[in-house]
Amino acid sequence: MSQVNDADRFLLDTHIWVRYINGSRLLRPASIAMIEAARLNSGVFVSVLSVWEIAMLIKKGRLALPLSVRAWTEQALRLDGVRLLPLTPESLIRAVEYSAELNADPSDRILLASAHTEELTFLTADKDLLRFASKHQLRCLKA
Repeated sequence: MSQVNDADRFLLDTHIWVRYINGSRLLRPASIAMIEAARLNSGVFVSVLSVWEIAMLIKKGRLALPLSVRAWTEQALRLDGVRLLPLTPESLIRAVEYSAELNADPSDRILLASAHTEELTFLTADKDLLRFASKHQLRCLKA
């Protein structure tokens, strides 16, 4: 396996993970290409928090999947080159430090803090997160 460049290691925002797995046209071809290239070196990460967030969105009727949430998650996590990222105390503490300046969504703060803590580039389409990351010089790309 080739050496993975830190810039080629990504944490996918929850909506990016869902769009990628479901083949959504909302995901830019350039983003798909980045994810595919990173997968070749096991450089794609998905937070365990995203699993919870997806389950909550389905329960609230804000997201529909072609399979049950359990089956979809199991299938999505079996994809070669995708690794599940656990939550760490450092990520959770950092997320609280972001809270005064970022939006009110704790999931957004935790995901961005997890990427920062683990030295991953965060892939998102969320304008607030992109703006915050740019202001604070965090590795974040528009997907």
